[in-house]
Amino acid sequence: MSSIKEYFSEAGKGLKSLIDGMVVTGKELVTPKITECYPENRATLNIADRFRAELTLKYDKDGRHKCIACGICQMNCPNGTIQLTTKMVDLPDGKKKRKLDKYMYDLGSCTFCMLCVTTCPQDALEFSNDFEQAMFTREGLVKQLNYRPEPKDDAAAPAPKPAMDPEKLAKIKAEALAKAAKIKAEKEAAAKAAAAGNAPDAASPDAPKA
Repeated sequence: MSSIKEYFSEAGKGLKSLIDGMVVTGKELVTPKITECYPENRATLNIADRFRAELTLKYDKDGRHKCIACGICQMNCPNGTIQLTTKMVDLPDGKKKRKLDKYMYDLGSCTFCMLCVTTCPQDALEFSNDFEQAMFTREGLVKQLNYRPEPKDDAAAPAPKPAMDPEKLAKIKAEALAKAAKIKAEKEAAAKAAAAGNAPDAASPDAPKA
């Protein structure tokens, strides 16, 4: 008898589940459909700013990027999507500096995890929301991010000024040396006075005889 009750109970639950599913399907059947007319609506298509589509370098108004080729983004990328090459350049003041030569990015292997962006110490990277990146070959997905011609450093740029006036710096140094010499002389005088006070008096009756 119990088996018959369980049978009809399970059959009722199955029928109820079927009716619930058909109700959802019926609602979707009468709901108005929305169709995106892409690519005809490119001019009015709104893509969220937080959408991650392609890694890019940030450029300022002078056409310079903030990347210092430290390699942190390359080390943190889990798929080896980023490959950096560097070069040494001569600065106007005669010094040498390591700069970015090529910033290669493989969009085909990128997982859009954003580790490169969040760990960049110079805030030089960001993801654009340009989702139209379809290519016929995988080679087309490999991109050089520093594709813009970088402005050259001005060779006639003035040398950087020292942090302090040389004369003022020399004066401060001389005062520090004089103060140190004075303290040293006072310590030596105090040591001599202490030694003289502790020496036994030759005229004293308690002085040891030769």
